[in-house]
Parts: sequence; structure tokens; C-alpha cells
Amino acid sequence: MVIGVPKEIKDHEFRVALTPQGVAELCGRGHRVVVQQGAGEGSGFDDQAYQQSGAVLMATAEQTFGEAQLIVKVKEPQPQEWPMLSPNHVLFTYLHLAASKTLTESLLKSGCTAIAYETTEDRQGQFPLLRPMSEIAGRMSVQIGAHFLEKLQGGSGTLLGGVPGVPPGHVVVLGSGVVGSSAVSIAVGMGATVTVLSVDLWQLRALDAHYQGRIVTVASSQAMIQEYLRQADLVIGSVYLPAARTPRVITRAMVSTMKPGSVIVDVSIDQGGCAETTRPTTHTDPVVVVEGVLHYGVPNIPGIVPHTSTFALTNATLPFIVQLVEGGLEEAISVNPGLRKGVNLFKGQLTCQAVGDAHGLVVKPLDL
Repeated sequence: MVIGVPKEIKDHEFRVALTPQGVAELCGRGHRVVVQQGAGEGSGFDDQAYQQSGAVLMATAEQTFGEAQLIVKVKEPQPQEWPMLSPNHVLFTYLHLAASKTLTESLLKSGCTAIAYETTEDRQGQFPLLRPMSEIAGRMSVQIGAHFLEKLQGGSGTLLGGVPGVPPGHVVVLGSGVVGSSAVSIAVGMGATVTVLSVDLWQLRALDAHYQGRIVTVASSQAMIQEYLRQADLVIGSVYLPAARTPRVITRAMVSTMKPGSVIVDVSIDQGGCAETTRPTTHTDPVVVVEGVLHYGVPNIPGIVPHTSTFALTNATLPFIVQLVEGGLEEAISVNPGLRKGVNLFKGQLTCQAVGDAHGLVVKPLDL
């Protein structure tokens, strides 16, 4: 199986799907890897590094897609990439199909098989390909929020850590999973007052035990979300349902009660967003203001720290890529039930029920 690594073209997406070290591992196993010229530059890897690792450089995305059977990417295919996909392709990337019916229908039309990083599981039922980017996005979310609280950025001018004699800012984290717990660690480290709301009481217990009274944990409900949003300087939206569209737990009415110049960083935006008032934005134009509150809705936060992100992503994806190319698609998803759960489309058929439910599309169970 020939593996193709195209250059990412989403706005300010500097990651690449494989490091040169990852390419060297695959080439060392006897596989052919084609890499689009310039694909790794944003992450600090030049073309020479890929050539020295055994890759064959392709001048264009069209050539890369045309040569490869397994397309390994970081983000979902962009509209100009859709025509390059065919029934001969297996696409392995972050898809987040529940957030876009247009993307889902376009991939179905291509006839390709598409495996989503975010729904692929390990033996423990966890999401090993989602976790590293969630850790990065969670940590970055507080850093980003602190930046947009600055007056020059349109924020309230609040310093999250405060100073002696002045109370710190209040960070409210919605969700206690990987993104939420990663955000908590940075917010606590910055000296902010931190409140975590979640429906998962076991995760709240773990956070409470870890921080030993340094944070406040609250069982989430609409009433409690509304109460704590009024107090917040920075809200981190980290609500997540695997493969499904994120529930909107923040209403516009709630946002209208927040402090002017406060900030919402909706990390859930790649699955549709957890706030009624957020919409997808870009690194070029990252913030919209609604009801006097700054909303940050960039869906590819880890793309702005690409060197770290690319290493973390390759560490997670490489074992699955090896399995796909060593045994072939059908054998790999037959012997690995976690990888099988990552299959959202199989040869032009939608196989993920959560995506079908999100868009009202017919789902055909995966049958090998």
C-alpha cells in the first residue's frame, strides 16, 4: 500500500500528518511513502529530511493523491481536495463529520473509505488519536483566553493570575474530559480561580482529589451553568460526545448575562460547538463578539503549535498506520475492533450512526 502525505491547506494549519521519523519507520518496513513538497515546512521539517527518510517527493497535491492508496492527513479534506478522492482511497485523518453535512455528502460521493482519528479506539475503549490533540487544545485554550482578555484585543483587561491585593480572574471550564482537565492544569498554574462543571461525577472526584481544594467542582445543570457564566472572566467549552454533534449547553440568553469583555473559547467547535453563539472561525480572524462577549471558535487550535503537535500526532497514529499497510484495510479492521470503530465511511457508504443521526442520512452497518 502506498502512503500519501499531502500538505495541509486549512487556514493556518501548519501540522503535517507524519514526521520524517515516522516516514523512515514505514519505508524501513518496505512501504512506499509519497510526500507533497513543502508539506512539513510549517512543522520544521524540510523536504530534504523526508527524502533522507526514504520518501518520494511529489510536486502537487494531485500527484500525491494520485500515487497513494492510503491518504494520511491532519484535518478534514478541504473543498479543493474532494475531487482528488476516489473509491481507491483510504483516508485516515480527523474528520468530525457530525459538524458538516456538506463534507459528509462530498466524501460519500467520492466513494472513498474514511477512517476518523477521533472515533478510533484502543483496547480500553479510549480515544488514543484524539487524546494528544485534546491535551494540546486544552492547554492552549487558557493561553488563548488570557490573550483575548487583554484590553488591546477587546477583552475586559483582566489578568487571570491577579496580583497581590487584586483578586485573580475566574476561569469556568465546562467538561472534565481530556480537554477540560488539561485546561484546568494551565488555569491553576496561572493562578486563576477555577470552577469545573461536568455531568461526570467520577471525573470531578478525580480532579477534586488531585487539586486538593484548589478548584471548585460542580455537577453540571442548566441552572448551574447560568450561575457560573455570570461570574466568569474566561469560559472554556470542552463538552464532547464521540462522533456526535456537541450539545449546545450555553444559550444566547446565558451569554447576555456575562461580563462585558469576557471570553468564551469553544474548543468543542470542531464538533459543532457547545455555545449557541459560537461559530467556526479561523486563525486569521479568530474572534467574533456577541452580546459583548468575545467568542473564539477556531477548530484547529493545535495547528499553531505544529512542531509539538506533529510529533504528538505521529506518536499516536503510526501504530495504526502500520497495521493498515501491513495487513491491508479489511484485515486491519477485522482484527482490530478499535480501528473498525474509526471507520465512518466504507467504500462510499456511511457506517457511523452518530453522523447519520446528526444529518438525517442513511447508515449501513459495516459488514466485511
